Amino acid sequence: MTQSTAPQHLVSRFAPSPTGRLHVGHGWSALMAMDLARAAGGAFRLRIEDIDGTRSRPEHVDGIVEDLRWLGVAWDGPIIFQSQRLADYDAALDQLRAMDLLYPCFCTRADIQASLTAPHGPEGPVYPGTCRALPNAERTQRIAAGMPHAWRIDMQAAVARAGTLRWAALPYPIDPDAHAIDSPADPAAAGDVVLARKDAPASYHLSCTLDDAAMGVTHVLRGNDLRAATDIHRLLQALLDLPNPAYIHHPLLLGADGKRLAKRDGAIALAELRGAGMDPQRLADDLRAGRFPVGITAGAA
Repeated sequence: MTQSTAPQHLVSRFAPSPTGRLHVGHGWSALMAMDLARAAGGAFRLRIEDIDGTRSRPEHVDGIVEDLRWLGVAWDGPIIFQSQRLADYDAALDQLRAMDLLYPCFCTRADIQASLTAPHGPEGPVYPGTCRALPNAERTQRIAAGMPHAWRIDMQAAVARAGTLRWAALPYPIDPDAHAIDSPADPAAAGDVVLARKDAPASYHLSCTLDDAAMGVTHVLRGNDLRAATDIHRLLQALLDLPNPAYIHHPLLLGADGKRLAKRDGAIALAELRGAGMDPQRLADDLRAGRFPVGITAGAA
């Protein structure tokens, strides 16, 4: 890809998972992130979040690249693959363990769902803390016995260590002249979230936060379904002494049934539109103008 020759102060990114073909919502988000960087004379980066070993496929990476190029999305520099950054995730986990902020969790999803006392947070049921109270000797014994386990953050201890946190929120629709709003972060509402999954070396929260910092991302544009996740990412930035970018949360695109577009639900794929003879420049222009294919609407901001 052609490198930008303009001063690269603002850095944005698009970070899809290779679990299927991109749909219209992905294309819309990628265009907005690219345009944000181009308008500021900055850089736009592409990251492939490919550490979900059960769903990520190499052929989907090829499909993502093909779809983006067809739509006219061009990025700066090489593509970043999370699968090549596992050592960085391990180092961050070791750092958090050294702070005594992580504990192994042996609970299954069924165990958590069966807890009638678990309150609900922004991401669903809040983990009741079952394994937080396990003695260290029992934790060591279970790990030595090969019991599958995730690593959770002790949220109460982490928040106490980090103190009061805020993050910079920029409005949607995107206004290049807008000033950031100082938004309070409430990571405690999510409870003891997982930072290393049983089936993956890092959770979305940890990998995304570390990757954005390593890539020099200054502006994160993503769907408003991840607004609560931003509070958790701000906490990790504080604990790991990482820079904190500005965030723009855009509406989700909805199908005719009123549900968010999703790969697993067969949302309109960019590859389908290309196969039907859609003019990519016209589609890109329509998406930029907020005009979406029939049956798709934008949700609330």
